[in-house]
Amino acid sequence: MNNTPRKGGDVSHIIEGPANRRAAAAPRKRLTAEAAVVMLACLGQFLVVLDASVVNVALPSISNDLHFSVTGLSWVTNAYAATTAGLLMIGGRAVDIFGRKPIFIYGVAVFTVGSLLCGVAQSSEMLVVCRFVQGSGAAAIGPASLAILMTSFPEGQRRAKALGTWSAVGAAGGAVGNLVGGVLTDTLSWRWVFLINLPVGAFVLLLTLRYLDWGKESAGRRLNLSGVITITLGLSLIDFGVIQAADHSWGSLRTMLPIVAGILSLAGFLVLQVKSSQDPLIPVRVLKSIPVTTANFAMFATGAAFFSMWYFVSLYLQDVRHYTPLETGLAFLPQTVTVVLFARVLTPKLLHRTSPRYVVMLGASLSVIGFLAQSRMGLSGSYLMTVAVPGIFVTAGMGLLFTPLATVATGGAARADAGVVSGLINTSRQVGGSIGLATMVTVAAFRSRSVRGDDISGQSAEQVLSAGYSWVFLAAAVLIVIGVLPLLLTAAGKPD
Repeated sequence: MNNTPRKGGDVSHIIEGPANRRAAAAPRKRLTAEAAVVMLACLGQFLVVLDASVVNVALPSISNDLHFSVTGLSWVTNAYAATTAGLLMIGGRAVDIFGRKPIFIYGVAVFTVGSLLCGVAQSSEMLVVCRFVQGSGAAAIGPASLAILMTSFPEGQRRAKALGTWSAVGAAGGAVGNLVGGVLTDTLSWRWVFLINLPVGAFVLLLTLRYLDWGKESAGRRLNLSGVITITLGLSLIDFGVIQAADHSWGSLRTMLPIVAGILSLAGFLVLQVKSSQDPLIPVRVLKSIPVTTANFAMFATGAAFFSMWYFVSLYLQDVRHYTPLETGLAFLPQTVTVVLFARVLTPKLLHRTSPRYVVMLGASLSVIGFLAQSRMGLSGSYLMTVAVPGIFVTAGMGLLFTPLATVATGGAARADAGVVSGLINTSRQVGGSIGLATMVTVAAFRSRSVRGDDISGQSAEQVLSAGYSWVFLAAAVLIVIGVLPLLLTAAGKPD
């Protein structure tokens, strides 16, 4: 049988052996194979995005069982986000070198094993370490799942439909994470937030082994280990240093030493990329593009704001308003529906009619309004006006922002750099979420200590926590403005 790939990348050529012959003989069977390929790619991406948010509602229960400190608790979320962010670029490059199937299998297997270990963790240290393991698997799944679709379908309607499904599932994974986490934590245990990944991961592996071919590695390309080590080490050290500031002063050695070391490591990464003549993680020409750099800066800032919002609203509902995990998950339902509706229905229509930069402006405005409203959260007030309506504004802006920012970034890159720019924009969002959460934990802790120390009448624990969360949402509003301003200013007066 002739296995030479045909022009256009038809999905029938990734079906192995008998499945391929049946696909060629029966179009109906081929469509079933296409559905299986889309399903495995989408389920992989769903797991990656879901596990960034599903733990939020479970955090108070995790803290009680494993005795986390207030600042240490953020590492349950941040260990996953920081590892995924630091390894995402190398995950994309590994797909190019070793092929989509081996990297996808590796990612799903590591992620699933990490989920099992998280689910049986007996200490706070063990859980955080296992979240690092999960993140390393997620960093391989994300780029591999996208590569599967890009190489399995020819350009045109079939690829657009597959990518649209992949994007919708990714958006839904992040949005429904809080709801799923609430249901599992309240009805079973927080451990099932992780253990639920086991049957899904096993199913994805079976689909992958059955329907995806091994592909071919790219000759002459190598893994840029120096770049991977410096960027991952730099991001992790900065994260660690910022979180240390919550327990120590910003000028203390425990805070400044890891931050400075992290900055030096990132500087070393940039130097290595400039000097690398073969296969740099990020070509210098990409970093010189104004649309690429401004869009990535905006993605970094918005990622920091939105990632922190899910975390702190979840804590507010449970620690201040004393919602159960299930009630907290259900409380996020309006935000879940809003972000999916705006991301998958409204944003494509707006981008078809107007410039991406106008959509960015609209999304940023809605988010700022929502964050300012959230900053007034207190002990009283109805759920509708205190939580739901501000959350709807924030998530409407979220749904409007991510796609046009990615559009601006990729539109400002050469065709040959489209892949690396796509990886970079996703990395910026992940890095922003990781470092942003670490910073916001410090902001909340500083404000809470200040209120507790200044108040001679003695406020309740709920009032102290609420004061800290208020500053977080104010900071998020400022971040959105600072993030999108360079993009809007450099685009002023320029046609799209």
